Amino acid sequence: MAQISVKAVRYQVDGITFEGHLVYHAGSTPSRGLLMAPNFFGISDAAIAQAKRQVRENSVIFVADPFGVDTRPQTPEQAMAAMGPVRADNAMLRRRMNAALDVLKDEAGKLGVAADNLAAFGFCFGGACVLELARQAAPVKAVASFHGLLQTPDPASTKTPQGAVLVLNGAADPLVPSEAIAGFEQEMNSVKADWQLVNFGGAVHSFTDEGADRPGENQYNAKVSRRAFAMMHDLFDEVLA
Repeated sequence: MAQISVKAVRYQVDGITFEGHLVYHAGSTPSRGLLMAPNFFGISDAAIAQAKRQVRENSVIFVADPFGVDTRPQTPEQAMAAMGPVRADNAMLRRRMNAALDVLKDEAGKLGVAADNLAAFGFCFGGACVLELARQAAPVKAVASFHGLLQTPDPASTKTPQGAVLVLNGAADPLVPSEAIAGFEQEMNSVKADWQLVNFGGAVHSFTDEGADRPGENQYNAKVSRRAFAMMHDLFDEVLA
């Protein structure tokens, strides 16, 4: 197997410098580009490690920077403080995600990936971020949200997603109440989206995060994580050339 390369890529949004990371197998010829939106810690060693675990020889992953180079949270409190303003300004969040998608398109294109063969996935806050790509009909063939937040400030403005939407949710996640699920289902149905929501029994928030260890709140679940990633890769294999 080829060695995995990680390349830092800087870009600008609203006058702020961001630095994401491109993850791919050196010497390979990938055919698909994947945008990864990390959890509320943003760019971190754990996020890069997750990208390395999910990248395949036929793919290149760009890990988006949600906060900018000057914001690298080290504690949950710092992460909450960084996430708050971005969640509060959905238009800004969308601009940042669109910019990261453009970087993926450009960088993956240099490796031979067609500009229309893209998908996105994200975790927790990052799950909410990729769902915003879907809601604005961004040019991605699929989005997958892992234990992501489902609410959006203006569901009536949601457009029909260009690709499939997969939500992988912990059925016992305290951050995703039944009302949020019902609202999301109604929203997706109203725009005739190609959507699927999978509830994993017994799983709580952050079930893919190997460092999460707060029972009943945020906790890694190896079995559920394996099944959820298998579902994501199956969807991507279905829709990506």
